[in-house]
This record gives sequence, C-alpha cells and structure tokens, in this order.
Amino acid sequence: MRLFHISFLFIFGCLAGCRPDHKASIFARKAQYGEEIRLQNNGAYQWGEKALEATARDTERFTPRPTVTSRFLALTFTAMYDAWSRFDDKASPVYLQHVDRRPASDRHEKNKEVAVSYAAYGALCEYFFLDTLLFREHMIKLGLDPDRRSEDPSTPEGIGYLAAKAVIEARKKDGSNQYGDEPSSDDQPYTDYTGYQPVNTADKNTHPDRWQPKYFADRKGGKFAPGCLTPHWHRVKPIALGSADRFRSPPPPSMGSAQLKQEVREVVELQATLTPDQKALVEFMRDGPASVQQAGHWLKFAMNVSVRDHHSLDQDILLFFLTEVAAMDAFIACWDTKMHYDFARPQALIHHDFKGQDIYGWAGPEQGWRTLKGEEWRPYSPDEFLCPAFPAYVSGHSTVSGACSEVLRLFTGEDHFGEKIKWVPGHLTEPDHVGDTVVIEMPTFSATAEMAGISRVLGGYHIQADNVEGLVLGRKVGNEVYTWYLKKMTGIEPE
Repeated sequence: MRLFHISFLFIFGCLAGCRPDHKASIFARKAQYGEEIRLQNNGAYQWGEKALEATARDTERFTPRPTVTSRFLALTFTAMYDAWSRFDDKASPVYLQHVDRRPASDRHEKNKEVAVSYAAYGALCEYFFLDTLLFREHMIKLGLDPDRRSEDPSTPEGIGYLAAKAVIEARKKDGSNQYGDEPSSDDQPYTDYTGYQPVNTADKNTHPDRWQPKYFADRKGGKFAPGCLTPHWHRVKPIALGSADRFRSPPPPSMGSAQLKQEVREVVELQATLTPDQKALVEFMRDGPASVQQAGHWLKFAMNVSVRDHHSLDQDILLFFLTEVAAMDAFIACWDTKMHYDFARPQALIHHDFKGQDIYGWAGPEQGWRTLKGEEWRPYSPDEFLCPAFPAYVSGHSTVSGACSEVLRLFTGEDHFGEKIKWVPGHLTEPDHVGDTVVIEMPTFSATAEMAGISRVLGGYHIQADNVEGLVLGRKVGNEVYTWYLKKMTGIEPE
C-alpha cells in the first residue's frame, strides 16, 4: 500500500501549492492582431465544442476507440493551426506547403476566423464523416458557405480549404489504416494489419502475464469478447515525435516478482475499501457513457483554461493544437509499449494469484461488496465495458494525461488549474446505489494527470507500474512535443 499512499498524498496534498519557477511559454499572451474578441465568437473554441460533440457521438456508434479519436482531433486542430499560420509573421505550418503568408493588412480577426473555420469543417467532415450535417449547420450559422471549395491561396476560404486538404492527403497512408486498404487487413477502416493474436483466449489463460480478452455484456442478454483495439497503432506516424519507440518504457514487473505480487494485492485491497470520492474519481476519469476519450477529456480541460484565462482566437488555436498533438503522439508511444510487452490486466493477474482464495471485493452492478473467490474478482466497471480491450502496460490514461498536463503547464507558464467537478458516485456503475454528490478538485495540471492515473488503479484496470511508468512516458512525450511546437512557432523547422 505504500506506493498508493505516496501517490494519494502527492495528488491531494503537496501539488496543490506547486508552481513552476518561471513563465515557460512565450505564447500565452493577448492576440497580436486586432482586439480580443468575445469568447462566444471565438471560432476555435466553437469548433472545439463541435469536435467534442462528434467525438461523443463516435463513441456511442463505435464503442470507445481512444486511439482513433485522438487522431481525428489532432489532425483537425493541425489543419486549423496550418490555416492560422498563414496569418502569423513567424509560425511554420505542419503540412500546408506552397501557400504564402498573407500580408500584414490581411492578418485581421475576420480572415483568421474564416480560414480556421474552413479548415475545421474540411477536416471534421473527413474524420467524423457521419456528422457532416452537424458541421454544415455550424458553418451556415457562422454565415459561411459549406459547399465552397476554393483553392485560391490569396483568400481565407482558400487557405482553410487547402489546409484541410493538405492534412488529409499527408495522413492518408500514415499507418492508421483509415481506409482499410492496408495489406493483410480486412478492408475495414482502422483494423489491424499486423497479424496480432493474443496468446490467451477469453476462456483459457495459459500465459497469466500476457493480455487476455474478457467477456462483455452485449445488451441483448448475451456476451462477447472484443479483440484487441488497434494493435497496429504503434505503426502510426507521430506528428511531433521522431518515432513511436523513442521513449519506450522499461519492462513491466516480471511474473512471480515481489513487486508484481505486491501491486496485484494492492489493487484488491484498494477496491475493497473504495470511498465515495474514489468511486467518483474512477467514473469521472473513465468518462462514460457519452465519452470523449482521453484526447477529448484534455481538450475539455484546455477549453476550461480558455474560459479561465479569457483567451483570444490566436491563443485557443495554439493551445488546442498543442494539446491534441500531444494526446495523439502519446497514444502512439503508449501503444508501442503496450504491444511490445503485451502485459496482463489486473483482473487476469488477480484470478491467477488468488484462485480458490476468499477475498473481499465488488461483485458487480447492484450486487455490492461481498466475499468472493479470487477468480470471481472484477473491476469496478459496468458489464457492457468491463475493462479496456488491449494490453495493460502502460496505462493510456496515465500516458496521455502526463503528456497533455505537461504541455498545458508549459503553455500557460504555471501548473495551476483550479477546476472543480461535481459528481454523483456510482451513477455510471451502480445506478441504483448512488452516493451523495462529491466535489472532485483538480488544483494543478500535474495533479490532474496523477488523479487520472491513480483512478485506473482504483478502478481495477491497472497496477501501479502501468500508472507510474505511463506518467513518465507521457511527460517525456509532452516535453518533446512542446519543444517541437516552439520551433514551429518561431519558424525554425525541427532537424
């Protein structure tokens, strides 16, 4: 329990007062061009809201696929950034080539709004194609023609359209299998083409230290065992990282080691004593049922910063672009480690270590806590989404949260966040046995990342090694992405 107590105190105690020693970001400032506009008229913020709505819809249609939606969001905000860069005096685009900067006389708010709107519209219609009507309606609300396809680089409409087109073309063969056309895939978008097969089945766990599929309820009275989600994702080309394996994590604790035994036991002990505050944290960070996944969750946090700090269009373009690139690249790096080690989830490890033993745990929705056999233990999660369907080590929540919290800290120049969320414990997991409303406080960006990570241990999805090493990996990714971003903003191309 020692590691958990250290993490818990670290999250809710000392970090509340932490501040960096200097203002790291040179871009957290007022808009360079024109007067600062009212928040509700900020096109970047409004398109962020539409992107989150589409992400939630995507989750409901396809079930959670956090790797895929992180790519959608990152590429959308990259297109918006690229369009915006043509109205800045230094910033260099990511994919938009052979389009000159606009003269100073054209760098006013209206032109930037139009350019980023056409960029957002083009990218969102490509990636969230089932929600084209949602985006068309927003374009019309903005007074823009959604059917205009100008390629005139001297107009904001043309720059926005070309920016979206450039991103789409550049990322067609990026390893994601967006069109289901990779050799050895099944012609379905985003499906595996690496030939990955788990060494265990849902019914037989012959290698307890390796990932095992688990049965989910299908909402029709039956069950199914989903396959591994996007096992090819380590082959997706990052935006800012040099390679997926640049910061690959060290090996997880070995089977039979004292560390692994202790961390598996810790998960059992933590679940046996979940408090209302801890249940709320598990559910909030799990972010269901209309989940926007980790990339969307941190986009929400970035939008909260926008409201808190009264951001301009310029600031929001940069912050959302930076945050979502960090999330996408963090997922790629995380999947490199996950698929390299193919490590087991706590549920399988507990079933192995405590088989035939009596332990105290959560018996499932509306069944509460009672004495169970070790092989009956389960995470604090609904039957319809029992546990993430991919290897455990390292935690995706921890990795993405580590990366995004780091770029938010660096961009704003301080670690302070100051968000508070009201939550009814149990309403997503055991809706007939909810607790009283609690308040989840997120004092700093770093603490919020720590809270996201520990929530996955409390929920029974990860052991501490998954969490701790995930945070380390994510923070490395975040710093790398921020360095790349600074070069983009000063017009210095990375070597």
